[in-house]
Amino acid sequence: MGDMLAFLGGMILAFHARVHLDSLFGLELISLRLGIGSYRGHFIFGTILFLVLGSRMGMYSTQNVIRLRKTFIAAMNTAALWALFYLFLSLLFYVWPPISRIFVFISMGGGLALVLIWRRLLLAVIEWQGIARLLRLRLLVVGWNLEANKLAQAIMNDPAHPYDIIGCLPTAHNKYGLNPPKEIRRLGDYQEIKEVHKRERLDIILLSDLDPNTNEIIALSEFCQREMIQFKIVPTYFQILISGLHLETISGVPVLGVARLPLDSRLFRFFKRSMDIVGAIVGLILSVPLVAVFGALVYRESPGPIIYRQRRMGRQGQLFEMYKIRSMRLDAEKDGAQWAQPNDHRRLKIGAFMRQWNIDEVPQFWNVLIGQMSLVGPRPERPELIESFKDQIRHYNARHNIKPGMTGWAQIHGQRGETNLDERIRYDLYYVENWTPVLDFYIMALTFLRNQNAY
Repeated sequence: MGDMLAFLGGMILAFHARVHLDSLFGLELISLRLGIGSYRGHFIFGTILFLVLGSRMGMYSTQNVIRLRKTFIAAMNTAALWALFYLFLSLLFYVWPPISRIFVFISMGGGLALVLIWRRLLLAVIEWQGIARLLRLRLLVVGWNLEANKLAQAIMNDPAHPYDIIGCLPTAHNKYGLNPPKEIRRLGDYQEIKEVHKRERLDIILLSDLDPNTNEIIALSEFCQREMIQFKIVPTYFQILISGLHLETISGVPVLGVARLPLDSRLFRFFKRSMDIVGAIVGLILSVPLVAVFGALVYRESPGPIIYRQRRMGRQGQLFEMYKIRSMRLDAEKDGAQWAQPNDHRRLKIGAFMRQWNIDEVPQFWNVLIGQMSLVGPRPERPELIESFKDQIRHYNARHNIKPGMTGWAQIHGQRGETNLDERIRYDLYYVENWTPVLDFYIMALTFLRNQNAY
């Protein structure tokens, strides 16, 4: 109810702001003649659309109520999607009274601001009344391993975390895979789990160690079912893309695997592709003078082709030709594919400057426009190099679950050139698992400010 009233208030304020702005310029608006009552349908539809998208983005998860940062990110993503869809629907269908783009963007900003103010006030009341403690879920860990250690550390470091670890028990064989830290209470033996539940009022039992056999795991899950306790398992067999783990059935048989990642959603793919098309068109228009000027400088220093084409690997291993302004000598790869190095002798003088400021990359807006690349994503690599990387670097090819990008999460953190590949892949996989529209905008903004290891 609070979000509904806040966003509705934002749209109403946007209506008045739009009327006031146009009145200042002496324009006679249809909205001014019809009055605010004629826009009642827009207010209702826009508010409902925001609530539906907010539900999709996790704004109404119980655990997120006491986590302002997660609420902020979800609200930002919801508002961005809302603006895109509201504009798209108003263009696709005949809308009366007409809706201006200025009204949409003021509504997005005003509605988002009021929603966040309301959520902050709500959180203050929850914390003041001590309700936050009651909203946290009481969690018991069965067994202990490295993943349990990471979870415990995250919960202890975050006072707004929606879980409380009330203690741990050993597995059915009364042993731990790893000794729990001193801060975690040991609540007895595994056979005492019923008494522990009666005493501690458990909400969740987390099995962190798969040492028990199948029958013991089934018995524990059935106990949780009878006592109405959530039963969860740490997926130790999956070390990558774990946010996409999903239980499904194949011919009636339940199987667990990586199935759902943010960009597996058609809705999110549509949004990202729309951003790519708009950004690529604008980028191509703005890059024409850059290509002309720097192309001439390249030709003057090293006569020959200005645009350099290089075969790269894209989404799902598809090969494509990536375009760049040539920054090296014509014979730079006479000894085979290799990475650029600091003070690389193969670089042209103007090439060093272009690579530092990513000017050589601007022709890739064409790759983005035709769908081979995205504005943001893991940087594409040479197939010749990937042949060795995929066996040497753990999880290397998992980055090919999405389209490669002109810039990426790894690049703005200096992970480019001859840096640690394992670290670079960790950044790429974080992006694959945690994509949001706001993250893309953040990466694009920082691309112009961070050029570490660009050589």
